[in-house]
Amino acid sequence: MNPQITHTVHLVRPGDCNHYGSLFGGTAMAWMDEAAFVAATRHARAKVVTVHADAMDFRQPVPQGSIVELVSWITQVNTSSMRLEVEMWVEPMERQERTLACRAGFVMVAVGMDGRPRPVPPLPQT
Repeated sequence: MNPQITHTVHLVRPGDCNHYGSLFGGTAMAWMDEAAFVAATRHARAKVVTVHADAMDFRQPVPQGSIVELVSWITQVNTSSMRLEVEMWVEPMERQERTLACRAGFVMVAVGMDGRPRPVPPLPQT
């Protein structure tokens, strides 16, 4: 398993869905932001905050009762900021199938105890 890739999993429950029985867009955005936060925190080992989210590309609805896997990874590191990509994959519980449902980019900044940006380590060389 690549330590630079973070995986998180959610079950799509009735309270996560709209009246059409599909995942609320706002919930999808929150889950993706959280996945980016976890990946950035693992890299920086510091408090991180979201400073930017790219346009989210919703490709298909995510039905109630699905398993959602969020895959996040850092694509670029600057002095105190990290650019991340997050993909949301959906799979029905009754069959082994995965489909990309949503994708977005995020920028997170590491901050120190004083709330000011602090340096983060560079990405490991591959």
